[in-house]
Amino acid sequence: MHLVIIGNGITGVTCALTVRQLQPTARITLVSEESLYHFSRPALMYVYLGHLRPQDIKPYEDWFWTENRLELVHAQATAVDVERKTVSLSTGSTLPYDKLLLATGSVGRRANWPGQELAGVQGLVTLPDLERMTQDTHGVREAVVVGGGLIGVELAEMLSAKGIAVTLLVREGHYWASVLPAQEAALVQQQLAAHHIKVLYNTQLAEILPDAQGRVRAVRTSQDQELTCQWVGLSIGVEPNRQLAQAAGAETDRGILVDKFLQTNLPDVYAAGDCAQHRHPEAGEVALEQLWYTGRHQGETVAHTICGQPTRYQRGPWYNSAKFFDLEYQTYGRVPAHVPPDEHTFCWQHPSGRHLLRLNFRSDATLAVTGMNALGLRQRHDLWDQWLRAGTPVTTVLAELGAANFDPEFYRQHEAAIVQAFNQQYPQHPVALRRRRGLFSFHS
Repeated sequence: MHLVIIGNGITGVTCALTVRQLQPTARITLVSEESLYHFSRPALMYVYLGHLRPQDIKPYEDWFWTENRLELVHAQATAVDVERKTVSLSTGSTLPYDKLLLATGSVGRRANWPGQELAGVQGLVTLPDLERMTQDTHGVREAVVVGGGLIGVELAEMLSAKGIAVTLLVREGHYWASVLPAQEAALVQQQLAAHHIKVLYNTQLAEILPDAQGRVRAVRTSQDQELTCQWVGLSIGVEPNRQLAQAAGAETDRGILVDKFLQTNLPDVYAAGDCAQHRHPEAGEVALEQLWYTGRHQGETVAHTICGQPTRYQRGPWYNSAKFFDLEYQTYGRVPAHVPPDEHTFCWQHPSGRHLLRLNFRSDATLAVTGMNALGLRQRHDLWDQWLRAGTPVTTVLAELGAANFDPEFYRQHEAAIVQAFNQQYPQHPVALRRRRGLFSFHS
């Protein structure tokens, strides 16, 4: 079998390594226009800041690929001929395949703002984006970042660390309003303020204004403000890279449509990772999963199907993590910005404003925990995954909360205060506190 994989991100590489284990004699070729070698995309920020070198963000040494008989092709895949089962490359050559995986990832979303093609205006998704940003922000004094998601805060931190004054434009009334409840957003805003990031809420970009050399000199906002800047970061999200699939005749919507086995409508053609869209997501799940861990999981799952072991993709409980300057963030399960009608929410905050824990749970007799947000508190993934899969009652979760604490040794523990606050808010579901082995532990 010759497996051709378009894309060498976490999804494509995970698929390649899994297929190598399952079928040691398979021929495997990875095609990537962006870079010859796989790299850690979340680490781009640290290369810009000078904390890491470009070679430091390659998880595998260069010899690894030859050692594992993985062929690397540094070229753009320009076309797929489904009948002949070939991939055309920008080099003019073609690759035959028996099985084809499209792991083409995401591209930065763009709007139709006047001036968005000016020099000094860009997003940050790819390695070339990083190289361009490194060059174009040299000597910049003021920058505007458009968009209030994770990449927006990351860009703000990167620029601020270089001594550049940053203004962040957020169209909602608080940070990441489509995802975070107001209390969590307020803690992020405290971080932004502490690091001198100016945030304009309920404000959108209207126009990017040029100087005489064709570079950005200012932006005009929806509030008719003119903000002087020499660089603009566009961080309004990403969208699946589906152009190659569309040209080949694959069915697409927002992404490349796949079934539970991550197969497209085309014979022997699969799609996984950021570019894939589930045709029929399960209740409570999303059609597009654009996270590192879901890409890895999809790559591993589709490898089994490619090797003749049909395996349905099952994500399990949702989770994510990020860092807002000095504030760590974890989320498990489902914690929407607004509480669903069939659920309760409990939110505890430390008076310092540096720690927050939110638990969402069902309002019926089960009291099953449905999601958790933690800011400034480190929680164990394995335990939260277990609790969510089992539908564990929130009282039991609180009783065992100390076991989920993953903060470093000698950090202050907050479980006693959290349980006390829960008992005050929900006295009908009391959780009792007891001391064991010199540490606080709880039982319901």
